Amino acid sequence: MNRRQTIPKELRYTRNQFDADFPNDDVCLEQIKRQRWPSGMICCATCDKERKHYRVRGRMAYACDRCGNHIYPLVGTIFQKSTTPLRIWFQAMYLMASTRCGISAKQIQRETGVTYKTAWRMFKQIRMLLSEDLQLEGSTVEMDETYVGGRRRKRTQFDPSNKTVVVGMVERKGGRVIAVIADDNSKKTLQDLAHKKILPKSVVFTDEHASYKGLDVDYHHHRVNHSQGVYVVGNVHTNTIEGFWSLVKRGLGGVYHSVSKKYLQTYLNEYSFRYNHRACGNLIFPLLLERASQPALLKPSVPVERNQTV
Repeated sequence: MNRRQTIPKELRYTRNQFDADFPNDDVCLEQIKRQRWPSGMICCATCDKERKHYRVRGRMAYACDRCGNHIYPLVGTIFQKSTTPLRIWFQAMYLMASTRCGISAKQIQRETGVTYKTAWRMFKQIRMLLSEDLQLEGSTVEMDETYVGGRRRKRTQFDPSNKTVVVGMVERKGGRVIAVIADDNSKKTLQDLAHKKILPKSVVFTDEHASYKGLDVDYHHHRVNHSQGVYVVGNVHTNTIEGFWSLVKRGLGGVYHSVSKKYLQTYLNEYSFRYNHRACGNLIFPLLLERASQPALLKPSVPVERNQTV
């Protein structure tokens, strides 16, 4: 066992540092204002000019130094109209960003003292920020499908009828991952996703699933036959995406226990975001805070990929 700190010093962000940086709601509000208007000058709607604004005591607002017009930094963000203290929001984001496999709303309830309903709603809002519309640009990509949820009717027989199909694509050698839920695992659904997310002429590795037949028209397609007990042939394998599935399923089963299809995409977004920014070490929290401060990033999750056969 390696007992030494494995995260480089410049990529560490500890709980003590968080407590020192954000001791109260006023500091948290100032941080959001600073991220939304880095120059410190804000365009006043009344003066129609950039002016300095000063904090209004007792309100989550800043006032123009010339006319007194108020601006509200929380408008348009996940914090708008929330009665939960801003510092607790920050604490929830820190806890979510500092764990590898996720943290449950029940744990946030214990850590912060809020109700379970409040903790669940906070996490739901935070996950809305984690959707990334990516195009895989790596020359080598692994693609695979898996099944999440449902109950196994017979212990010895796999039954996908009550499970949700999830399709994943990942760039080799430390690249990015995309994971989306789909209506089915048909040839049209999987190959439409491949053409949407993977650049033409890329090298694509898959298993022997029949729906991947025909990818060699636009890609350099290689397959590994898992049904025959073959998992690696030279550099032909899908171990990278299988490793990501392992992280997702261990997290969903061990932390969240059960996730409905309605919210599954937001959980996939969380694991994908954490995986894609793993090189940041413990600095995922500042990335998350930056997204939370930008109203334009508050958008719904990626919809289910549907087979558009007419």
